[in-house]
Amino acid sequence: MSLLSSGLRRRSTLLLAAAAALAASACSEGTIAPTEDAATGPSLSQYPELASDVHGHIMHTREWFARNGAKPGGSGSGTGIYYHGGPVLQSGTRVAAVYWAGSTIFSGGPTPGSAGSGSQDGSLVGYFLGNLGGSPYFGINTSYTDGAGTSIANAVSYTQYWANNTNAPSGTTSVSDAQMVAMLQSGFDSGKLTYDDHTLYAIFTSGKVNLGGGFGTQYCAYHTHGTVTVGGAARTVLYAAMPYNYAYPSACTSGLPAANGDPGADYEVNTLAHEVEETTTDMMGTAWFDRRGYENADKCAWSWGATYTGAGGGTANIRVGQKDFLVQQNWVNAGTGGCALHL
Repeated sequence: MSLLSSGLRRRSTLLLAAAAALAASACSEGTIAPTEDAATGPSLSQYPELASDVHGHIMHTREWFARNGAKPGGSGSGTGIYYHGGPVLQSGTRVAAVYWAGSTIFSGGPTPGSAGSGSQDGSLVGYFLGNLGGSPYFGINTSYTDGAGTSIANAVSYTQYWANNTNAPSGTTSVSDAQMVAMLQSGFDSGKLTYDDHTLYAIFTSGKVNLGGGFGTQYCAYHTHGTVTVGGAARTVLYAAMPYNYAYPSACTSGLPAANGDPGADYEVNTLAHEVEETTTDMMGTAWFDRRGYENADKCAWSWGATYTGAGGGTANIRVGQKDFLVQQNWVNAGTGGCALHL
């Protein structure tokens, strides 16, 4: 079976599950009132974003959004994004960085072959992950809830990293989802990675390594999930494909001066923020998205809001910890909805 047909079958399965969950939600969760048609549920024709997405939820290129634009807004009767009954990372999101390359990807990053706690990652990407939780920016996600109506916590923990230089892809090699999951499995088997079902395993590669097969032409990053074996049992693993955005400046970067003068990492944190917040609010593709299939970050992709010149000399729009960054806005699920940098 091809990657395309396999992906579409998986997405169709998720949509059917979302429809069933939505119908149950409409009957049992009085605190959340989805406005989708519970009788018919979402469909591939109603959600073209899901139908065309063979990997999971993808962050399209800047060029794609420039052509297709139209990020659906809210209205007087709702925020423009709806809950479909699926799970969210309500109590907080944990992130593990997997740097899959033969050499260090980002300046100050871990030594190839090493593994450790997130606090030991000296790269700008590591700094961003270590300070994202509790920030006003990530606080936007508290406007989303789980099935009981409990708000998602403003919490992100950078728990671990693995600088995996074994069989590391290079050049323009295409890497399939199956290969990424197998690589994560090897990390769990060897003890280089600790498995956790509430952890997003962010897989970073260097240069033009083509994670998923459409990097730089169709998308800049995406999040999805796979199945690994841990302790003899099948487990779901959440992961994000995070190829090196700076390899395709016009497609996968803002085109603005790098906030901290470290373009490789500066441009990567934008797509990283996108995938972390979408995994938080829609971890299995069955929770929060709008009538066109856009998740919260999709609705604001490549939009910056008010910017300023940061301490590093580049263009920024938020401060995380003691550093300035440029990241896209996120969709606020309150009032009539809208893109913002904080609640």
